[in-house]
Amino acid sequence: MLMSKKNKTLQVSRRSFIGSAASSAFAFNFFPKRVFGANDRIAFAGIGIGGKGSSDIDQAGNLGDVVAICDIDLTRLDAKGGKFAGAKKYKDYRKMLEEMDSQIDAVTISTPDHTHAPAGLMAMGLGKHVYCQKPLTHSIYEARRMGQAARQFKVATQMGNQGTASDGLRRGVEVIRSGAIGAVREVHVWTNRPVWPQAPGITARPQGTPAVPNHVDWYLFLGAAPDRPYHNAYHPFKWRGWWDFGTGAIGDMSCHTANLAFMALNLGHPLSVEALDHGPINDETFPAWATTKTEFGARGAMPPVDYYWYEGKLPGGKKNLPPKDLFYGEKPTNSGSLMIGDKGVLYSPNDYGSSWKLLPGDDFKGYEAPTPWLPRNGKGDQGMKNEWVEAMRGGRPAMSNFDYASQMTESILLGNAALKTSGRIEWDSTRLQAKNMDISDIIQREYRPGWMS
Repeated sequence: MLMSKKNKTLQVSRRSFIGSAASSAFAFNFFPKRVFGANDRIAFAGIGIGGKGSSDIDQAGNLGDVVAICDIDLTRLDAKGGKFAGAKKYKDYRKMLEEMDSQIDAVTISTPDHTHAPAGLMAMGLGKHVYCQKPLTHSIYEARRMGQAARQFKVATQMGNQGTASDGLRRGVEVIRSGAIGAVREVHVWTNRPVWPQAPGITARPQGTPAVPNHVDWYLFLGAAPDRPYHNAYHPFKWRGWWDFGTGAIGDMSCHTANLAFMALNLGHPLSVEALDHGPINDETFPAWATTKTEFGARGAMPPVDYYWYEGKLPGGKKNLPPKDLFYGEKPTNSGSLMIGDKGVLYSPNDYGSSWKLLPGDDFKGYEAPTPWLPRNGKGDQGMKNEWVEAMRGGRPAMSNFDYASQMTESILLGNAALKTSGRIEWDSTRLQAKNMDISDIIQREYRPGWMS
């Protein structure tokens, strides 16, 4: 296994990484171990530089120097190498981090979900600042560990749910926190996903074993995941619908579409998660549709909240949506969220919470939002990198830092655990386990040797 001496500090027991995470993204009390001056050039490396990873490393490069790029697909690697001619190219991120340890300050991670934590934990163990795409991790345990590691190694972090940079989302957080719609007791979030192949069309592994394309390193794609033969049913995009590689619609979109509610209501660790309805479950791919309910307890003066998630299309082709009467006559969009308060409803009709309206409209004519108190960004995805770099330079933590992102990811991925068990999980967040059943194999997956310490 490729592992530096410094990174051996990550070889700790599961128990040592179980404890309370920070309670809020607004607890701006973090200072990185090394602070970069205004004139210091930051050296970036990109792990996964195709698809979303292409823009992630490009935007990081706008703020410093790209010194290394890594991808298991040589076609993507060569294409990005044309832009960053001075960057050293790698297929294996472990080799890159070991060989270039002293030359890299920060990394972007934009790989399939199953590689996020192995790459992120190694990078943080070497003292690198980390920007990781959503969802933060593939498993619940990994989410807890990523948050703990960020604090342990004093690195600046940011999860890539770019709606966080939206002025509209931040204004929505302020409106909810100011009490405009009263105490919020229900949240409903829905998505147009899945938009990739999964159940019911695919419920088993493909039978064929085509040759691995010359430009793909299949062993490195698998990484920590269990071994299986190559097939184009997995790579490059279709991995999202497979349990071993992706996190389904819940993992793909909740970190976007539920972000406004999680941030505004300070939704931390849940009390329970229940699968209310879903399509048939199989061992390989996510179900065709699902509805889950997550219960959060009181948080200070905020009352308990029931959080409902809707995905997919029901039998017969009807979209899975919240009850019609919650929309006050508004037409439901493909993706969005509703926060149901004692005095009204906040309805966001998009994935990112960047736009919203208060319902019923007649009750909020002339409403004026509170005086802004959150910092404004307004620079979209580039702004996410800007705030990450500002944290490296000693500014406030990025708003989707791993304290916040790890808690949200834990809660979100418990929805997938509920689907796998087809039941209700009573959750003990302190011990990171279910109170009413053994789901240890879901909380923490097994890894192939050499891929996770």
